[in-house]
Amino acid sequence: MKAIQEFTLAILILLVSENLSAQNFFIGARGGISIPNLTAGGSESNPLNTGYKSRLGGDAAIFAEFPVTAVFSIQPMIEYSSQGGKKEGMQAFPTPPQYAPMFPQGAPAYLYANFKSEAKLNYLLVPVLAKFGWNIHSSPLRIYVDAGPFAGFLLSAHQVLKGSSNIFMDPKGQQQLTPAPQNFDSTKNIQDQLNTFNFGVSGNLGIAYHFNQSRIFLEGGGNFGFLNIQKGSANGKNNTGAGTVDIGYAHRF
Repeated sequence: MKAIQEFTLAILILLVSENLSAQNFFIGARGGISIPNLTAGGSESNPLNTGYKSRLGGDAAIFAEFPVTAVFSIQPMIEYSSQGGKKEGMQAFPTPPQYAPMFPQGAPAYLYANFKSEAKLNYLLVPVLAKFGWNIHSSPLRIYVDAGPFAGFLLSAHQVLKGSSNIFMDPKGQQQLTPAPQNFDSTKNIQDQLNTFNFGVSGNLGIAYHFNQSRIFLEGGGNFGFLNIQKGSANGKNNTGAGTVDIGYAHRF
């Protein structure tokens, strides 16, 4: 949390110093949906970190934009980003200690069951974007593209399980281990298993409508983190990433 405060303070100081020297600038906000997924990390893949699909979450941000030329501007932003992924169907889970006595020759690393699993990760992202925009003839419409690096700070992380299922020794469900379905409903805080810091790139493509000293805009884009999110390797390695669709408003000062 201290690192988040220090980094955010640095960005705010940057914004203030830019404000003093900029003849005009925009302050705005945007909000929409995040469509994140978890990408398995190459050679360290195992049954726990593979098979994720996209989930839906929220995306919201405040930003400032400082024009440098008629085409180019710099846009720092503070963004809430929902990340993670979900699985549904037959999947692996670590063999619980209570099942170890059932395997005198040694318990397997994983057992399998049919249930729903969702990793809900929430990040504070601080991107600094290079933005290029072009007016569409003499109309109030302007198209733009932006991209740049971000620093990411983990706010919260939960693994949510739902459903009931028999437990099997194989991923095809042919070797049943339990005589009756077991309940998997649970929510577990997994924040201590994950790295608190990430960095990566984000970018957007959008169209804006200008009126008076304001503009409204619609944009689509995404972000991708370069660092593996897990602290250890027992659960494999994953990278975060998300597609985003947002609408927003900005005002010129």
